[in-house]
Amino acid sequence: MAQAKDLLKNRGTDQIFYTNPDAMVNSAIGLMAEKNVGALLVKNATDAIVGIVTERDVLLKVAAREKNPKSTAVSEIMTEKVYRVQSKQSLEDCMEIMNKNGFRHLPVFEGEELLGMISVKDVLRQVIAEQRNIIGHLEDYITGN
Repeated sequence: MAQAKDLLKNRGTDQIFYTNPDAMVNSAIGLMAEKNVGALLVKNATDAIVGIVTERDVLLKVAAREKNPKSTAVSEIMTEKVYRVQSKQSLEDCMEIMNKNGFRHLPVFEGEELLGMISVKDVLRQVIAEQRNIIGHLEDYITGN
């Protein structure tokens, strides 16, 4: 099975988007919409990752509670515990981590260097492609092609 780094091959670090804990939620929403992503990593002034904010955070912690996104800081709604995987971890590991912990975005590291972020959509797309490949080989084997 493929590894986490395999999903990042066609992406560069220009596909990692950040906000800061003091930013207002409306600016984070704007950046997610502009970049067409469902999550932003949250970095503090020293560039340390201190959280992640997702569309779901906005929905459940702002919209559902009728908070004003223009006056609510990202730090109030972000998830502070950011799970991460190493680049050589299998997609099975990634799926298990996401499923067990109920989230859809996972930063990928090589040691301490952030390489990118994968989503459950990326993982599913790869798993489906691998299964189609296996099925094709089995069909060829059975039919003698």
